[in-house]
Amino acid sequence: MNSVIMNADRWSLPDLPAALSWCGERNRQRIACTLHALGESTRTPEMADTITALYRETIAAISGKSLAASVSVKLSSLGALFDPDLAIELTYELCSEARKNRVGFEIDMEGRDLVGTTIEAAALCARKNLPLTLALQAYLFRSPGDLRLLLALGVVPRFVKGAYLGDVEDMEEIRSRLFDLVREAARFEVAFQVGTHDPALLPEIMSLMESHRDRITFGFLMGLADKTKQEMAAAGWQVSEYVPFGKDTGPYVARRERYLRGLAGAGRTPVG
Repeated sequence: MNSVIMNADRWSLPDLPAALSWCGERNRQRIACTLHALGESTRTPEMADTITALYRETIAAISGKSLAASVSVKLSSLGALFDPDLAIELTYELCSEARKNRVGFEIDMEGRDLVGTTIEAAALCARKNLPLTLALQAYLFRSPGDLRLLLALGVVPRFVKGAYLGDVEDMEEIRSRLFDLVREAARFEVAFQVGTHDPALLPEIMSLMESHRDRITFGFLMGLADKTKQEMAAAGWQVSEYVPFGKDTGPYVARRERYLRGLAGAGRTPVG
């Protein structure tokens, strides 16, 4: 294992070269990567342009190195907090750039105030026949309806529990709602992704999709479930790791630490 992996922080990497090196190592383990440029504190058009330029560089590097990797954007980093139209425009431009370079393109879902803008950006890309993946959060009441919209648009859903403030707080109910979303997507025989480290959910989802492994990708975070992701990849499952990079680590790391505290408070631990 190379020095980049041995010396990495738990949750993120410092810059794009480190992320590309990490991804190359993961690819050798049959694990794809989703690269995310950290930067949720974007407050000006100039800052949004800087993040956009970094994503363009990332897309070009993934393509040039023939990595099994996609990019994932947050609309907050593209200016949604001060100019939603700008964020939608930049999302479309990056999605177009990714398609031109044959690189996967994903959009993260954030807090409730940004859900509508994020759905609008994804719908614009889909209506322009651009392939993309969009996260749906199980703890939001609207997600089942949003799933039907995504399926109609041909957008690949990525199901997650949710790491911001949602409509549902009970962990058992959120787990149940996530599995319901998975079953709905499975019923329509479409490709989808699931991001979870839940030791109770993973076996259930794997059992449901055992005969349809080509339609599901299991997403894991950098810093969690290293043993599980490697074992699943070796067993023939499609596995991806979410790899954030950059200096603006504060909000992202805070959510990860809050997630672990919540699990500990409920007497649970994520898969190893």
